[in-house]
Amino acid sequence: DGMNVLFIIVDDLRPVLGCYGDKFVKSPNIDQLASQSMVFSNAYAQQALCAPSRVSFLTGRRPDTTRLYDFYSYWRVHAGNYSTMPQYFKENGYMTLSVGKVFHPGVSSNYSDDYPYSWSIPPFHPSAEKHENDKTCRGKDGKLHANLVCPVNVTEMPGGTLPDIQSTEEAIHLLNVMKTTRQKFFLAVGYHKPHIPLRYPQEFLKLYPLENITLAPDPWVPKKLPSVAYNPWMDIRQRDDVEALNVSFPYGPLPDDFQRRIRQSYYAAVSYLDVQVGLLLSALDDAGLSNNTIVVFTADHGWSLGEHGEWAKYSNFDVATRVPLMFYVPGMTTSPISQGARVFPYLDPFSHIGGSVPQGQSKKVVELVSLFPTLAELAGLQVPPACPKMSFGVVLCTEGRSIAHYFNISEGKVEQGKEGCDGTERCFNEEPVALSQYPRPADTPQWNSDKPRLKDIRIMGYSMRAIDFRYTLWVQFDPSNFSANFKNVHAGELYMMDNDPNQDYNIYNNTSHGWL
Repeated sequence: DGMNVLFIIVDDLRPVLGCYGDKFVKSPNIDQLASQSMVFSNAYAQQALCAPSRVSFLTGRRPDTTRLYDFYSYWRVHAGNYSTMPQYFKENGYMTLSVGKVFHPGVSSNYSDDYPYSWSIPPFHPSAEKHENDKTCRGKDGKLHANLVCPVNVTEMPGGTLPDIQSTEEAIHLLNVMKTTRQKFFLAVGYHKPHIPLRYPQEFLKLYPLENITLAPDPWVPKKLPSVAYNPWMDIRQRDDVEALNVSFPYGPLPDDFQRRIRQSYYAAVSYLDVQVGLLLSALDDAGLSNNTIVVFTADHGWSLGEHGEWAKYSNFDVATRVPLMFYVPGMTTSPISQGARVFPYLDPFSHIGGSVPQGQSKKVVELVSLFPTLAELAGLQVPPACPKMSFGVVLCTEGRSIAHYFNISEGKVEQGKEGCDGTERCFNEEPVALSQYPRPADTPQWNSDKPRLKDIRIMGYSMRAIDFRYTLWVQFDPSNFSANFKNVHAGELYMMDNDPNQDYNIYNNTSHGWL
């Protein structure tokens, strides 16, 4: 009989949320979910780019195994016929449903979101999605533009709606169908915001008066940042409003007032997202499903908001790789929930005051590649086996590992250092670490540095994030045979988190590296 799964995946959301200690953002519904969940405060994506990250956590394999570092190949053809998390649930008797952006659309999911392998019925895409990059933003000149900063009047939008509003409506419809048919389900809901353009209903700006918006704490390019590590945020530069600013390439800073506008709109888009999540979770209550549905909430990667003089994703910095990650498991992260109980009453961000604290919180470093085995274990399915070193021919295995054993650690007890390193996990001094990576076409920033195509990759930045440091090596990479040469190091980064939490002071060159 098992638990249902509601898997909420957000595009480009870094953990600017009340439940992650952000005092400024208004995210009452996600915070309410956190108050009933196990929250991981150190969760990292395996690559800060949509398609590679999503294919990685949906297959439970790292980018070097999916061989996807860009948008232009389908893993089943190009790497191996790997089973996905929704496919595994489908094969175990679940109705698997996809709404919005779950797989990255296009060739990387076979132009079908991996249907019919992963999903029981064809995935739903909101019709308003096709207008995402249209000129729908009214400028100071009264004309319509394709801007980065794009608060809108929803009634003036094509169809009178926005993609995430449509996705919420469809997901609620499917929840009610599942309730009626009593079908065990795995429902994935992929929200578009806060991905650019920052297009959201304009009333959310009221929550964030411009005079209250600060710049990033470190809005300059760090002196010792290797040029290969820098991402020149080309996608931002191409929006009409940014293009008009004529910022010099690659390091020219955006004007302070425009930086504030981007930050304001990112926060506003997060509050708009929070409303969608609130409506979805309150519908889960209404359908009487909160007592037997696991809810997972996470993002494909983060997004820089001016830190290190950078915007967007495309890097190995925490602001690009760190994601929110929480699991609501009725009866495990909460006391048993009686059927029909209201766990998630909708909270209005315009009137709701006060935060809530996570039910349980783990500071353990965890990776999105571990989602597949973790969800399998939480749902009572057999956990997929750990992959052998070379797993291209292995259909079902995972390079992550279940983190469900962290759930029973009550934070009152001190987490044991030896807990959880049994040889299947990437560990350093017995503590788990997260691995991320990012490809570059050249040592210095150029037009395709953010998103190099496979054939143009020459350097791979491999990054290890432990609780107290981040260590990154930028090494020679040959795309013809997918090989990294660690004897040819182009640059390195080392940040000690205790005295440099924002990763501004690279000490790679003033330390010896014998310890690794």
